[in-house]
Amino acid sequence: MSEFREARLNKAKALIDKGFEPYNESFKVTHASKFLVDKYNYLENGEEFDLNVSIAGRVLAKRVMGKIAFFSICDQEGLIQLYLDKLIIDNHNNDKKFLSFTDLKELVDIGDWIGVHGTIKKTNKGELSIKVSTWEMLSKSLQPLPDKWHGLTDIEKRYRQRYLDLIVNPQSKNIFKTRAACISFIRRWLEERQFLEIETPILQSEAGGAEARPFITHHNTLDIPLYLRIATELHLKRMVVGGFEKVYELGRIFRNEGISTKHNPEFTSVEIYQAYANYIDMMHITEDLITDIVMSVCKSFDIKYQGENIQFSKPWQRITMKNVVKKYTGIDFDAFGEDFNYAKSQVESKGIDVQPHIDSLGKLLNEVFEQKVESHLIQPTFVIDYPVEISPLARRHPIDKDFVQRFELFIAGREIANAFSELIDPIDQRERLEMQQSLRDSGDLEAHCIDEDFLNALEIGMPPTGGLGIGIDRLIMLITDSGSIRDVIPFPLLKPEFTLSKS
Repeated sequence: MSEFREARLNKAKALIDKGFEPYNESFKVTHASKFLVDKYNYLENGEEFDLNVSIAGRVLAKRVMGKIAFFSICDQEGLIQLYLDKLIIDNHNNDKKFLSFTDLKELVDIGDWIGVHGTIKKTNKGELSIKVSTWEMLSKSLQPLPDKWHGLTDIEKRYRQRYLDLIVNPQSKNIFKTRAACISFIRRWLEERQFLEIETPILQSEAGGAEARPFITHHNTLDIPLYLRIATELHLKRMVVGGFEKVYELGRIFRNEGISTKHNPEFTSVEIYQAYANYIDMMHITEDLITDIVMSVCKSFDIKYQGENIQFSKPWQRITMKNVVKKYTGIDFDAFGEDFNYAKSQVESKGIDVQPHIDSLGKLLNEVFEQKVESHLIQPTFVIDYPVEISPLARRHPIDKDFVQRFELFIAGREIANAFSELIDPIDQRERLEMQQSLRDSGDLEAHCIDEDFLNALEIGMPPTGGLGIGIDRLIMLITDSGSIRDVIPFPLLKPEFTLSKS
């Protein structure tokens, strides 16, 4: 046991010996710090306001000067100073029902949670404070906080011990407040437009709706494998088949894939489906929703992200994948006709690595786009009309059957949203999923599987539908100017520091 921890344990015992709990059951809070600061900061230096308040928080600073002390406590909303006068506190403690000023000096440490009762006072130096009459220990801290002057700068520790990060890095707390505000805004925005929130299964017998490797578990009673969902798409489409015309789900998605500044195996998305709509309609929804979020949170259509100025004013750029590839690489896929080998040689001559699984013009086009184009798309850009080979759930383009009615939204060089006119032809859908299944059987663990119940639902009949998915975490990264997805996820997945031995 460290000397530090032992000393604090002794203080906890001292509280018990005095008849007080070091870990209290409850405390009635009447006001938040931000409310008091905002409302009463007008007071003149030295002025008092006779309002009875009860406030609680964690002690982040303390100064004791004889019979006067100044503490700073932090609640959810911010910081406020405590003005502690020995005469006042001890006068309110004639019957010894409360802890004394001496107890305050000797038994309270930085990191402790305390509750206080008092009135409002502006100090002579202009600091709005609570003039404390009585105080209570709410929770005794046994471990030290990081140095308040330097914060918690160890990135790994910030993610592993998010509670410490939130205590000493106000920016982190603000990020998660912004995240909550954005999620709440999205739900209100959709509900105002008559979209119905649906809860689809997280555990699924077939993991479909996206090209991704799933997490696999096992249900003991049924003795079957189950998968954590990689998308909510196929179940939401079933709801459309059942007659719901506007549905969405905002929730967690799980993909057994890599970890980076842009990827976490567990992330949040919102998927939206609207009957009688197509991918152009979903573009309008995407534009309207995101611009409304940005204006609501940032109060402007112009934001700065990692040194780049991002302009969200509508309309956003729309460009086909073929044309954007030509624009940034000079490679004209229309010039290749159907000659894959010639196209491959021209692409490789540009220094682009073509892996063996790239075996068609559509896959090749997408590979060039991902390697050489994505990073250039800083301003909001809809890249439209994707190859059919990489879009097995999307409707074919009416003019060029090698492409589908699909778009992805890119901002700051990163995909934010994906949408398409949904494929509702059950025969075409079966053929494409059978092709995906063959790829899966050949070892492609990210290829789609055949979901027979979903295909049966399509045979019942699905109306024309537009579908949209937006990555919430990446959107929050943009809005909060965060460089890593781990900054906006409270508890990102990390390799354990300690591995428990298996029994």
